[in-house]
Amino acid sequence: MSRKGNCQENAVMENFFSVIKSELFYLNKFDSIASLKRQIVHYIDYYNNDRIKLKLKGLSPVKYRTQAA
Repeated sequence: MSRKGNCQENAVMENFFSVIKSELFYLNKFDSIASLKRQIVHYIDYYNNDRIKLKLKGLSPVKYRTQAA
C-alpha cells in the first residue's frame, strides 16, 4: 500500500469498475444475484478477450500481450 493520500495503484481498478457499471450494470435489470454474477463473468471475459482498444494497436488486451511475448 502506498502512503496516505497517494492512491495511484487504485486508479486502474476504479476505472474498470466505472466502465463495468456504465456499460453493464446501469443498462440492464437483473432478476437475481446469480444472473448478475453470470453477466459480470461474461463481461470480464469480453473485456479481456474481445474488446478492441485503439491504444493497443486495435487488438484486445490478451492478443496484445501474446503478440509482445
